[in-house]
Amino acid sequence: MSLDVTLTQSEEVDFDANITHNLGLMADVAGIYHHLWRPEEIGVTKAEELIQPLKLGLALMQQDPAKFEALNASNGWRLYEHFLPWVERYLAACEKFPDAEVRVDR
Repeated sequence: MSLDVTLTQSEEVDFDANITHNLGLMADVAGIYHHLWRPEEIGVTKAEELIQPLKLGLALMQQDPAKFEALNASNGWRLYEHFLPWVERYLAACEKFPDAEVRVDR
């Protein structure tokens, strides 16, 4: 199973990415689980609303890699080395398309 995120403007897809659900724990520790997996539950509808939370979560992950690497799964389905660049790409897309509508499929 995966999390699929999409940013759209005027019915055009501006950004589309997916990542394994197994990274939910890591996202939770970084304080961005709901922003990534369940934005509708916290009232997030636009990409601009994700920019600050993703910056904060990313900073936590970058400041203490050992804390997040300790959450790596031995089966390879939950790895910090995959999650960090994914969050970086998603943040960059939110900054590039701040007015885009956020959609998730889980």
